[in-house]
Formats: sequence, structure tokens, C-alpha cells
Amino acid sequence: MANDSSGSSLRIRPATPDDATNVAEALVRNRDHMRPWEPYRPDEFFTPQTQARWLADPSVRRWFAADGTRIVGEANLSSVSLGAFRSAVLGYWIDAEYTGRGLATRAVQEVCRAARDELGLHRIEAGTMLANTASQRVLRKCGFELIGTAPRYLHIDGEWRDHHLFQRILHNSPPGVAP
Repeated sequence: MANDSSGSSLRIRPATPDDATNVAEALVRNRDHMRPWEPYRPDEFFTPQTQARWLADPSVRRWFAADGTRIVGEANLSSVSLGAFRSAVLGYWIDAEYTGRGLATRAVQEVCRAARDELGLHRIEAGTMLANTASQRVLRKCGFELIGTAPRYLHIDGEWRDHHLFQRILHNSPPGVAP
């Protein structure tokens, strides 16, 4: 566990099924903050019941940034592909009250460590809207490289939005060999 510059105790930890209510509260609290960067979410997405289903989904690995029991951010890996590809897609968000403290960088670093050491992944991909320079800085600090721009990549805040695509190579060991 580490303290941030304001003295509060912030930690990055794996998600558990017991987090559903706290996650729903965090998403409701940050709905307007995340709207410009996230796909449309129906009202039911912001409920503990929906978050419990998401937490039970084995195809998405989730980690939470927590300040005590308060969820203040998330990093996740989806589209995990094993075999010869050994890759996943990274997503993350930080509570509006906690931005600018290095928490996103810490969360991305922890997810990259777990992806390499626990899942044996070779690479992680992440996309950001062109205007999301803060997220691009986080990715670059964490060793991601820009690999291209995808026109009309995701439907965000009512429009198909162009995205910069980044990747980080985690190791160069063959599949099935520990990095």
C-alpha cells in the first residue's frame, strides 16, 4: 500500500465480487466526468446488480484503485487472447477527485506486471481518443508506443471517434515459456 501526495492511503488491488456496490457508487459519482471518453451506458449499467455481473465475467480481469473502501479508479484487461498471440486490450479510468496524482500510471504499471507475470501475455494494446492527451501521457510513461491511428474506431459520446492505438511489448519469450 502506498500513500499519495495528499496523504490518503491509495492502493491498487484485484477486484472481488464484493466490490459491486462500491463500483456502482464510483461509476455514478463519475458519470459526467467519464462521459466524453466512454461509450454510451444505459442507466442499468450503474447498478450494483450489473456491476456484480461484470465482476463475475471471467473474460475481463479487473483491478481497482481504492482509497479505503472507496473505489477511485479501475484498470482492466479484456479480449485476452492466448496461444501464439498472447495479447489483451487495456482500459482504465480514474475518479475525477483523484486525477493528477499518478494513480492511472500506477494502475497501468500494475496491470502490465500482472499481464506479464501472472498471465504470460506478450503484449497489451490500448486506444485513446485523439484529444485525450492525459491518457496518452500515462501510456507513454508506462512504456507504450504509438502504433497507429484508427479512424472511427469506437462510438463514444454520440459519435464514431478516431483513436490513437498504442501497444506495449511485455517480453519476447515464446508462448508457454515464463518471461
